[in-house]
Amino acid sequence: MSIIPEEEIKRYGSLNLAPMVDFLFLVVAVFATLAVTRAALYDGDIQLVKVQPSSDESLLQGQNDHYIVNLSVNEAGQYKWITEFNEYLFDNVKGIRNELKKQQDLGLLPKEKEKTKVLLHCDKNAKWEPIAQIIFSVRDAGFDIHPVYDFDEDEEQQR
Repeated sequence: MSIIPEEEIKRYGSLNLAPMVDFLFLVVAVFATLAVTRAALYDGDIQLVKVQPSSDESLLQGQNDHYIVNLSVNEAGQYKWITEFNEYLFDNVKGIRNELKKQQDLGLLPKEKEKTKVLLHCDKNAKWEPIAQIIFSVRDAGFDIHPVYDFDEDEEQQR
């Protein structure tokens, strides 16, 4: 018979792995957060532009000799090229990239890509994937793209 009960001795003879599992979970969480943060930093130079209705069209065109291309992504993930008179649907971002290049080759868009501003109107219910695809595709084509939101008077009055 010993002074220390045998149950107490057996308990110290085994290794408790619960703290190691907790530590491993924390390490995975830290690396996942770093991966998401790195992706957000890669695309951190996107700035939203507030569009307000204005009767003065010189604010949008002509003043800085910039040509504005309006694109949109709706809730279903469909892409539209919006002009003054019509809207053209595109199945994928490749079609938009080809149309930008085609209009630049035809002289409808300035040869200097810096003079063309692409505004992306996003539906508030649109999913992130089609938005990201069009942003990266237009940037790969060499154009600056600016996501915008439309000023909604009803929402502003509710605030």
